[in-house]
Amino acid sequence: MAKGYWITFYRSISDPAALAAYAKLAGPAITAGGGRFLARGNAVRAYEQGVAQRATVTEFDSVELAVAAHDSPAYREALRVLGSACERDVRIVAGSD
Repeated sequence: MAKGYWITFYRSISDPAALAAYAKLAGPAITAGGGRFLARGNAVRAYEQGVAQRATVTEFDSVELAVAAHDSPAYREALRVLGSACERDVRIVAGSD
């Protein structure tokens, strides 16, 4: 079974305090769902229309676990706290075998 990867690119952040409050809830919700953070932070370089902004890569044992973590009540609460504090591009993709 292919691993699942939850990849988030932050295009802009308008409310850093709300993002910090989101992170306090989102991190535990994601790890409780089996997620392991592989990379988190600001981009070192951005190429090909990329934005040098915050990005995260989280690994799960399967795509199904990644989707379940995203759709969990605990993560939905984190999203509620985040509100419109940032513009993001969130994707869940299957790993290559």
